[in-house]
Amino acid sequence: LRPDTLLGGHFVQGHVDGVEKIVSVTDEGGGARRVRFTLLQIDSDTVVYKGSVTIDGVSLTLAAVGEDWFEVALVPTTLRETTLGNAKVGDFVNIETDILARTVVQVVRKMQK
Repeated sequence: LRPDTLLGGHFVQGHVDGVEKIVSVTDEGGGARRVRFTLLQIDSDTVVYKGSVTIDGVSLTLAAVGEDWFEVALVPTTLRETTLGNAKVGDFVNIETDILARTVVQVVRKMQK
């Protein structure tokens, strides 16, 4: 990348930070779905509302975050063109958290020591 290159979207490295489980799938109308996942294995401090998360290689925006769960909203194109269209309750998925959030959390924790 050149310094003057315009960046858009999310940074994805292709690492798996953990595995989480689908706990609910809700129809949102218009062919969209909201999917809720456990938040047990990955560092919850790196999961931020409206931040990014990569699920089975698909980069998404976090639609909601709770103490032990998070949700994403899936539009019809994402459902049709990725493996997430076949996702169901009980499935386990690979999660990559946002590298920027991970970096900030790591730096803050080091500063607090």
